[in-house]
Amino acid sequence: MKVKVEKDDCISCGICVNEVPAVFDWDDDDKAEAITDEVPDNIEQEAKDALESCPTDAIVEV
Repeated sequence: MKVKVEKDDCISCGICVNEVPAVFDWDDDDKAEAITDEVPDNIEQEAKDALESCPTDAIVEV
């Protein structure tokens, strides 16, 4: 599974960064970004939960 954050849609709410810090972190503009090329299998469900929890649907599976 691969994910990315659409910067224009991100409102910096922090749900993804707080729930899955191994996959998401803040960029220089205080927007969330995916920091892995591939989500590790053992945290794939957490990444999917973060994707579904994003209030602006800024996280997309690619």
